[in-house]
Amino acid sequence: MRRSKVREHIFKMLFSIGFDAADADEQIELYLEQLEEASEEERGYMRKKVKDIAAHEEEIDAMINEHTTGWKTGRMNKVDLSILRLAVYEMKWDDEVPVKVAINEAVELAKNFSGDEGPAFVNGVLGKLA
Repeated sequence: MRRSKVREHIFKMLFSIGFDAADADEQIELYLEQLEEASEEERGYMRKKVKDIAAHEEEIDAMINEHTTGWKTGRMNKVDLSILRLAVYEMKWDDEVPVKVAINEAVELAKNFSGDEGPAFVNGVLGKLA
């Protein structure tokens, strides 16, 4: 599976648990069970990354809030917030993902899943953060 597809699945899991973090482990497992095309290694990678992002959520949200004006994480739509959390995690804690790649992939996710202003918003926040 291509890295961008793996990233898309991670985004979808983050989006899902953004509504009910209490059942996060169960939601993650249910999601991964449906991914027939993913290898066990890919499932393990996705599981670990989602849990790592969730573990850093407070720090990530603080970084996002420092670089936004008028749109704190509590007011952001869940799509953009999930994309930003994933990208910020990759930029700050994932040494395998270059900052440029994290930003470009986040903008692509926003083009596919967010509203018209989503890509520019995501790019602007991540650009300030970089």
